[in-house]
Amino acid sequence: VQLQASGGGLVQAGGSLRLSCAASGRISSVNVMAWYRQAPGKQREVVARIIRGGTTNYADSVKGRFTISGGHAKNTVFLQMNSLEPEDTAVYYCQFIISVSVYWGKGTQVTVSS
Repeated sequence: VQLQASGGGLVQAGGSLRLSCAASGRISSVNVMAWYRQAPGKQREVVARIIRGGTTNYADSVKGRFTISGGHAKNTVFLQMNSLEPEDTAVYYCQFIISVSVYWGKGTQVTVSS
């Protein structure tokens, strides 16, 4: 299974970006699709996840600004990021949990300038 993430870039504070992540390969049951991020010198943290059945949850720091969506059947997850802040600058990684196995994308850089 491979995950391909895209959509990162440089944006001014207050702007928006949309990240995408598509899974390919032998995929059985996608149970969780999630986005994580890692800023320089910090640990990787979960940003948002969507669980099979549609339940979503978000880090407190992004609630009301970010929206995760996706189709488990289409094996694709999106992260719409609005009202971006310099503190959102990080490498963003997608994660799929397929059956009981965890897969990661390579990461896409998001840089928010003040």
